[in-house]
Amino acid sequence: MAPVRLDMPIKFLKGVGEKRAEAFGLLGVRTVHDLLLHLPFRYLDASSLTPLAKAEVGSEVACLGRVVTKGVLPTRRGLRIFHAVLRDASGLLECVWPGQAFLDRTIHVGQTLLVAGPVRFYHGRQLAPREYVVLAEPDADEDSAAMDRGQIMPVYPATKGLSHRLIRSLISRHLDSILALVSDPLPASTREALGLPTVSEALQAVHRPVRLADAERGRRRLAFDELVDLQVMLGRARLLAKASRGGIGFQIRKQLTTSLKEALPWDLTGDQRRALREITADMTSTERMHRLLMGDVGTGKTVVALFGMLLALENGYQAALMAPTELLAEQHGATLRGLLAPLALEPELLLGRLTASEKEAVRQRIGSGEARIVVGTHALFQQKVEFHRLGLAVIDEQHRFGVEQRAALVAKGDAPDVLLLTATPIPRSLALTRYGDLDMSVLRERPPGRPVVRTAVRGPRQRTKVFEFVREACLGGRQAFVVLPLIEESEKADLRAAKVLAEQLREQWPDLNVGLVHGQLKTEERDRVMLSFRRGEIDVLVATTVIEVGIDIPGASIMVIDHPERFGLAQLHQLRGRIGRGTEESHCILLAPGPIPRLKAFAATTDGFKIAELDLEERRQGDLLGHRQSGDAELRIARFPGDTDLLQSAREFARALLAEDPLLVRKAHRGLRDRALARHPRGEVLFRTG
Repeated sequence: MAPVRLDMPIKFLKGVGEKRAEAFGLLGVRTVHDLLLHLPFRYLDASSLTPLAKAEVGSEVACLGRVVTKGVLPTRRGLRIFHAVLRDASGLLECVWPGQAFLDRTIHVGQTLLVAGPVRFYHGRQLAPREYVVLAEPDADEDSAAMDRGQIMPVYPATKGLSHRLIRSLISRHLDSILALVSDPLPASTREALGLPTVSEALQAVHRPVRLADAERGRRRLAFDELVDLQVMLGRARLLAKASRGGIGFQIRKQLTTSLKEALPWDLTGDQRRALREITADMTSTERMHRLLMGDVGTGKTVVALFGMLLALENGYQAALMAPTELLAEQHGATLRGLLAPLALEPELLLGRLTASEKEAVRQRIGSGEARIVVGTHALFQQKVEFHRLGLAVIDEQHRFGVEQRAALVAKGDAPDVLLLTATPIPRSLALTRYGDLDMSVLRERPPGRPVVRTAVRGPRQRTKVFEFVREACLGGRQAFVVLPLIEESEKADLRAAKVLAEQLREQWPDLNVGLVHGQLKTEERDRVMLSFRRGEIDVLVATTVIEVGIDIPGASIMVIDHPERFGLAQLHQLRGRIGRGTEESHCILLAPGPIPRLKAFAATTDGFKIAELDLEERRQGDLLGHRQSGDAELRIARFPGDTDLLQSAREFARALLAEDPLLVRKAHRGLRDRALARHPRGEVLFRTG
C-alpha cells in the first residue's frame, strides 16, 4: 500500500474504500488532510461517570447504561415524549426526551448509551439528556464500551453510512501517522505571542483531548488559522479594489450638497455626519471608494447616500442607485424626489415594468447625461444601458445581489466609486469576516421625531384580546401587519398558516379590508398588494417574511408576529422595522406559546446591533448574514463572539503580512499562501501577477 500523503484521496486510506469515500464526500472530506480537519462538533465527558443509582435530583451528571425498555408517551397537551430506561451495575434510571418522538427509530433496546444532562423529579428520578451517544449496539458485549470510560469523547459530524463512531475509529487509527506529515507555516514568534500551540499539538488536542480545556485550546489555534486565511484573501481583495484602478478624485464644491443640507427639515445625526466625512474623504482621494454603509432600521442611510450622489453630480458625473425589487426602487425614487425637489432635480427611474418605448426613452436620457441620478433594479446593468459618465454606484441591500450583478453595474462606468448599503445590523466580528475587504461606516442613531416601537410578548390566552386590539385600531384608521412563518397549514407543524388566518379574518372582520402576501406569489402580484397596502386600501396585511426588509409603509403602526419563537432575533428585528415609520405610536406584539427568555430580551431593546449580538450568541454565526452567495467564505471552526479576539489578531497579522509581501512569494510565506488557497481556491485570481 502506498504511503499516506496529506493530498491523498480519502478512498485510499485503510478502512475507507469507495463506498465510504462517497459518504465522506457529503461531509466535504475528500482527502486525508480534509479528514484531519474534520473536527468534533461536541464532546462528551466520560472521565467522571455517575452510577445510575447515584444520580441525584438537581445535579448534572454523565451516566453509562444499557437500554432495557423504551417507548413514546403522549401527554394531555399533545406533546409526545420519548423515554428509555437505562441499567448499569448499580440500578436503573429513566431518561426522557420531550418532543423528540423520532428517537424511537434510532435508539433501541440493548444499546449502550452515554447520556449527560440534569436530573429532575417527576413521578421519580428522570434524566433529561442534553447529549447522548450510542457506544455499543445490542449485539455487543456488555463491556464493549469500556474503552470509552474515563475519556473525553469527540463526537463528529456524521452522515448516512458513516456513524460518528466509525469516523472516530478511523481518525484514532490514523492520527499519529497523519500528524507526522503536518508542517506549521505560522511563525513561531506569532504563535508564542498569542499563546497558541503548534498546529500538530492543536490537532492532537481536538481529536484526543485529555481535558475539555485542551480541546478548546487546540480549536482556538485552528480557528486562528482559518481566520488568517480568510483575512489574507479579504486583504488581497481590498488592495486590488483600491489600488489596481485609480479613483476619480472628486472635488468638494459645496453647491448641491450645501443646498440639500439647508433644505433638510431636520439636523443630521452625529453618526450621519461622521459617515459623510468618511464618504467624502474616500470620494476626494485618488483611490477608489469601496465602502459599506451599515445602518439600523430608520437611521437615515438614504440621505447619507444622497449627499455622496450630489458630490458626484457637482463634479459633472452621474450617480446610480440599484435596489433589489421594483417596489423598493420606486420607494427610493419617491424618497429622493421629495428630498431633491428644493434643488430642482428629478431622479430618473428605470424599471422592468416600463413599456419598451418608456425604457428606450430613459436609456437615451441616461446615455446623454440628461438623467443625472438614476434609480432602478437589475435593469440598470443590462447591456443596452450605457451611462454618459457614471461616477458613483450605490447598491441597496447589496447582499440580495450576486457578486456578478454588482460588478455588472460598476462596469457601466470608468472605475466609479461604490457605496454599498445594508439595513441588517451585523456584529463587528461577523462584519470583519464578511466585509473585511470594505471600509465600513455605521449608523446607530435614529433621527429625532421617530416614534419608539413598543414591543410586548403575549401568550395564547391573550390571543383574542390582541386581535380585538388590532381590529379596533384599524377601524380607527390605523394599519396592521400580521406575520406568520408558514403559508399553508402543515401536519408536521402546529403553526397557523397565512392563507388560513387571512380567510378567518376576512370572515370575522367584514368591515375591514384584509390582504395577503407571501413568497409563492408572483413578484408583480406581491408588489401590487404591497402598493395597495401603502396607499391605505388594505387595513390588515397577513404576510410571511417577504415583508422583512426595506418596505416602507408610514401608515402601518401595529405588527402582530404569530409564533415568534420560529424566527431568529435579527429576523424579528427586521420585521419590527416595518412599523414605526410614521408619526403614530407603534406596537409590535409577539404571540408566543409560552414564556421564552430570548423573546423577553428582544422586547426589552430596539438596538439592532445589540439584538444581532444576542442572535449571534444564540445561534453562533449560522446564517446571520443573509443569503449565502457565490464566493462567500464559510467559517467552520471559528466561533463568535468568543473568538473575536482571535479575529482581530488574525486581521492585524494578515495586514502586516501583505504589507511586507503583497503576493506572499517569499519562501517564509509560501506555506501561508498555499494553505489559504487550499481553503479558498477561488482566491487564486487575487494572487495572479501581471
